[in-house]
Amino acid sequence: MSQAKEKIKVLFLCTGNACRSQMAEGWTRHLKSDVIEAYSAGVWPVGVSSRAIQVMAEAGVDISSHTSNHVDDFLEIDFDYVITLCDNARENCPVFSSRAKIIHKPFEDPTFVVGNTDEIMRAFRRTRDQIREFVETLPESLKDEE
Repeated sequence: MSQAKEKIKVLFLCTGNACRSQMAEGWTRHLKSDVIEAYSAGVWPVGVSSRAIQVMAEAGVDISSHTSNHVDDFLEIDFDYVITLCDNARENCPVFSSRAKIIHKPFEDPTFVVGNTDEIMRAFRRTRDQIREFVETLPESLKDEE
């Protein structure tokens, strides 16, 4: 009988832990929970975006119970990877254990899109879908980034 392989620990980090990192955590838990233990945090958490919750629900992923967390709350976890999803998070990323590999994978922040509701929601859906495409490549694509 083979021993169960330990899951890879991944932290998705962005500025507010409101949208992109929440979507990435949600997609990873939905699509890759057999191999990845996913977390998300922000350098300045502001609460989970209701629009992010809405567009993820449209795709069949419930993130309504997620909370917006500060990155400092996770400094004791021995992550395999910390994935920064915006330049601000990359520039303000704290030092993690020597084992954690920092990977930068930026996505557009739909919370800054200006326009009518339809245009804004299209931006949220576009970011959601781009993040899903990225998460579908995990964990294999992470090794290519090292």
